[in-house]
Amino acid sequence: MSPEVLIGEGDAARLVPHPLRAAILGEVHARPFTPLSVPSRILHFAFDTSGPLAQADRANLVKLCESRGLPPPPSGEKHHRAPFGTTVLRWEQHSEFTTYTWEMLSDPAAVPFHPDAASLASPMRLVAQPGPLLVAVDLHLLAEDPPRTAPERLFDNASLAVAENSDGAAVYATDFQPGPTGFVRILVAERNLSAERAGALVQRVIELETYRTLALLGLPEAQRLAPSIATAERRLVEVTEQMRRAGDLASNHRLLDELTALAAEVEAGAAASVFRFGASRAYEEIVQQRLQTIGERKVGGLPTWSSFLARRMKPALRTCVTIEARQSGLSLKLARAANLLRTRVDVELEQQNQELLKSMNARTRLQLRLQATVEGLSVAAITYYVVGLFGYLVKAAYDSGRLAVEPSIATAAFVPVAALAIWWTVRSIRKRNVAGED
Repeated sequence: MSPEVLIGEGDAARLVPHPLRAAILGEVHARPFTPLSVPSRILHFAFDTSGPLAQADRANLVKLCESRGLPPPPSGEKHHRAPFGTTVLRWEQHSEFTTYTWEMLSDPAAVPFHPDAASLASPMRLVAQPGPLLVAVDLHLLAEDPPRTAPERLFDNASLAVAENSDGAAVYATDFQPGPTGFVRILVAERNLSAERAGALVQRVIELETYRTLALLGLPEAQRLAPSIATAERRLVEVTEQMRRAGDLASNHRLLDELTALAAEVEAGAAASVFRFGASRAYEEIVQQRLQTIGERKVGGLPTWSSFLARRMKPALRTCVTIEARQSGLSLKLARAANLLRTRVDVELEQQNQELLKSMNARTRLQLRLQATVEGLSVAAITYYVVGLFGYLVKAAYDSGRLAVEPSIATAAFVPVAALAIWWTVRSIRKRNVAGED
């Protein structure tokens, strides 16, 4: 890594920077506000570019810039601004979406939102669509000119939201509804704004609509998971009720298998939705921060953006929070129920093992008795054969005249000696075998 001069002059002041220092310092300047002249027309698009779509989108933008002789975005940069004649493109890449914002000059005498945004969106066709479209905004920045710029004449009053910024230098309004060509229209009526403040306000208003839409992506996921969570909750109640009545090991094993399958299903749903619900919370926080930064002021009796979104957006986001909480609670309950049931199964298995050990001990005692009986019979049988062999030897010795004692008397006297010797030999062999096993 090459040194960088940070303090003072000369070689003594050359310090080696941290590899992430430049990225950290540049992050706060990554998306600067750009001055906007009044009047202006801004078309803003946000596309889902999660996964490999982001790299393909960057490559397409690089090709477009190079084909027009414009400098492409530097490698690793998430923000780029490029002029296309009188139209300026502002490109921003985020973690899961990419935005294209086209800034155009407008006729001061133009009627708000005329011509239609669809006829002005031709620059977007210069680049391949990065991914599925999430947001399409048609924002018209005009000098306030009642009644030409009166929001009540331009939007649906049933969902109209209007507010002034903190010092009343501008009014911004929308009905949050896509028009016939799919664009959500936003009017910013300027009263006393500089170009820099106009650019900052327009960017924050566009971000409000963008992050509002992204935050609500969690609602379909919550609605998809709700039936399965409700089913799992009902089944958990049924299984726990069966646990109270189940007494045999086979029933407990069956219930444990069912609880394990339920827990796996709930955990799979939680793992699939954890990112979406977390992103919805983060996007909602950004929306609230942007509203606080603008510092809304009420206009007449019309609802502000904050009050409108609190009434229309908060319930959807609370649904996401509720589903996430139900997932977490259900997972804990399933784990506790499975642990209880597993403990019961373990206790039953221990009892069975104890019974098995008792029966094994009884069989062992019986085997010992049989072994003692067999040893006694073995000693008698071996003694019988040994005494018989001895009888033949004594009889042969008596017939040859070498033994003067009667063979029957000598044989009878040999019987206790032989029995004792054989018993001692069998006992010694058994002791050696038992000692070897120990």
